[in-house]
Amino acid sequence: MKPPLSEAHTQDLLHTLYSMAFLVEARDPYTGGHLWRVSQFSTRLALACDFSKQQAVVAGLGGFLHDLGKVGVPDSILNNKGKLSDDEYAVMKTHPELGAQVLQGHPLAPLAMDAVLGHHERIDGHGYPSGLTSEAISNTAKIVGLADAFDAMTSTRPYRKGMAMEAAIEQIANNLDTQFDRTFGIKFITLVKSGELNGIIGHSEAGIPMRDCPICGPVVVVHKHQKAGDAVFCRVCGNGFSLQKQQGELKLEPTGKLGTAHDLQATIDHDLLGRLLEEALPYLPVDSSNSGRSWLQRLRHWL
Repeated sequence: MKPPLSEAHTQDLLHTLYSMAFLVEARDPYTGGHLWRVSQFSTRLALACDFSKQQAVVAGLGGFLHDLGKVGVPDSILNNKGKLSDDEYAVMKTHPELGAQVLQGHPLAPLAMDAVLGHHERIDGHGYPSGLTSEAISNTAKIVGLADAFDAMTSTRPYRKGMAMEAAIEQIANNLDTQFDRTFGIKFITLVKSGELNGIIGHSEAGIPMRDCPICGPVVVVHKHQKAGDAVFCRVCGNGFSLQKQQGELKLEPTGKLGTAHDLQATIDHDLLGRLLEEALPYLPVDSSNSGRSWLQRLRHWL
């Protein structure tokens, strides 16, 4: 039997998972907070469906890690500025299985495996990678898949503007029992309409509204520590902006300067990573009387 996980050990293991996920977002300049939003949507939806706080935290962790397999998708596809060809889409569809391979063997893998592997499965069996139908898809995967789809619909890409949230929830309503689980879908629509998710929709993290690049469309990421007068750059088109406070909000003012390689390099938001650890750690296995792995397997069964 393996020994229980200490708090320090659990924190270190969780840190490695979040760090791997941040690498995905660092590689993809279009997403700008996508992992945080999917994680937050997943946690809120789980709580609204009467999951325990513990289970909701695990759903949120799955939401943050769901795209882990995109570390193995070529840049030419991941950063494509147009719609993918059939061949390119076939490569993109490998990311759930790639993510499962990355997770395999990690002590906390059971917490996120279902979300990573199953978030593109569909209730009607027309999803991927395994074509699972409703009963075979875990609750975690159903929740994260719904959250992921909503965020994808409401996010801007170079080839299309993000949908209004009203149009996105209409799409969810129209695809209940086919793409989305009915119970989770109806509850998510209720959450959106109630305004409970307003601080997440269109934000790259709490209190930080997303800012679309006025030149090429995708998101220019602004972090909590940045302030008026700071320079920021669009990692897609390379254009620079100065943050200017207007009516109490930071706005992007074009500077006419292109970013250097240093300006455009990806960064990991360690402050956000620290906050994620603080929020999740109290609900993960520490000093259990059973082995950590047994605890994780039981929690995964509940989800």
